[in-house]
Amino acid sequence: MAAFRTADGRLLSYRREGTGPLLVCHGGGPGFSAQYLGKLAGLGESFELVLLDPRGTGGSERPADPRAYWIEDYVADVEELREHLGEERIRLLGHSHGGVVAAAYAAAHPGRVERLVLASTLARFHAEQGAAMRAGIEARAGELWYDDAVAALESEQQGTFVSDEELREIALREFPLYFAEFGDAEAGYLASLSDPVNGDTLRLFNTEIFTSFDLRPRLGGIAAPTLVITGEDDFITGPVCAADFDAIPDRRTIVVPGCGHFIFVEAPERFADEVRGFLTASG
Repeated sequence: MAAFRTADGRLLSYRREGTGPLLVCHGGGPGFSAQYLGKLAGLGESFELVLLDPRGTGGSERPADPRAYWIEDYVADVEELREHLGEERIRLLGHSHGGVVAAAYAAAHPGRVERLVLASTLARFHAEQGAAMRAGIEARAGELWYDDAVAALESEQQGTFVSDEELREIALREFPLYFAEFGDAEAGYLASLSDPVNGDTLRLFNTEIFTSFDLRPRLGGIAAPTLVITGEDDFITGPVCAADFDAIPDRRTIVVPGCGHFIFVEAPERFADEVRGFLTASG
């Protein structure tokens, strides 16, 4: 792990992996470290990945203010990371909540992003998305793990957890909902996730940000060519959410069939091919 001190004195950590052009990667949750991104479908074979532990996760220290987890706070950390890396412009990939941060960063700093990848993410929460979420959940009703996963999802959204470790256990119980099909390989992936989850940021997001934020007015300011990629069966950030990014001037949208929220786990070859091809394209 590498790390640096932010302007307000926090340690911000990241992992470097692979060789090639630099690709800054921001994961989601919010509240998860970069651990869950793993090797990001082998993209390190083509790029040097900078896998950031967002504030308060993994090796990155928490802010003194337990409410300093607004989208703009995360955007400020990305800008400090860019400055620390000494890069005039960066290739930036954000997954899930990390995609929210990446889109907001690209809109706030259009001259600093060379190419942008928004994976399994959203620009707002709205009624159509809520309907898609309910339908996606109900479509999994026949699974043996269904009742426990739904109960865990409700516990997470209601903020009934009392510790970061308890939140991690709740998240692992609800995560089968996030896959198009949940089998041994997916269970093995979840078993590899050992880092606690930052409850402060997830609680703030669920109670004050999720149902009120809206990036759409900012999207026209994104100057970077952008790849929007999502899973056809992603119940939380699927095709309905991907359509909201149509306001980005230079954008390509890909919907991966038979795939849920964790595209880089469920369809690693397709994910890597699409991202690699986009990031290395000329023009």
